[in-house]
Amino acid sequence: MLPLHSPRTWVLLLVFPLLASAHLIDILAGKKECFFEDLHINDKMTVTYQVGGGGHLDVDFWLTDPSQKVLAKHIKQSTGSVSITAAKDGRHEYCFSNQMSAIADKILSFNVHGVIFVGEETDVVAPIEREIRALANGLTSVKDEQEYIVVREKTHRNTAESTNSRVKWWSVLQAGVLFAVVAWQIYYLKSFFEVKRVI
Repeated sequence: MLPLHSPRTWVLLLVFPLLASAHLIDILAGKKECFFEDLHINDKMTVTYQVGGGGHLDVDFWLTDPSQKVLAKHIKQSTGSVSITAAKDGRHEYCFSNQMSAIADKILSFNVHGVIFVGEETDVVAPIEREIRALANGLTSVKDEQEYIVVREKTHRNTAESTNSRVKWWSVLQAGVLFAVVAWQIYYLKSFFEVKRVI
């Protein structure tokens, strides 16, 4: 274990934290939502997203650098993942668009994470530090996959509950129609057995 006053410890602490956030947003029909991160050269950033509800479960996505050059673009995708290494200092903007939809709002879950680059010689990095970095990247991937699974489970649960509700009301309607037909048949058959007298 490295002591706290060791330069390697501080480098290690500075390398891992950057972006670690998960968001759930609503994107209204015909609108877009944009976010940004201020990055420095060689900082790494990964954006993963999934549409969890609304319409055809698709959005447009793009990511631009500080000079508004498009680094990545997805059209009508339900899920996506983009990883970049910043080539310029400045504000990197990423947007989710629902402008193709005129009536359906979308529910979107997305994660942003990355690594702040700290200049160092590769021979200075101890093998244990490299392993810790690889492990941190693996844990981030597992966390993203778990969040993806949670959103999918929520979507499927909502679909199942909606289907169950429709089946329930359809059964109630069928029972009502059945009772109405039975009542009408009893009344109609009863009229056959009535004795009519002519005076």
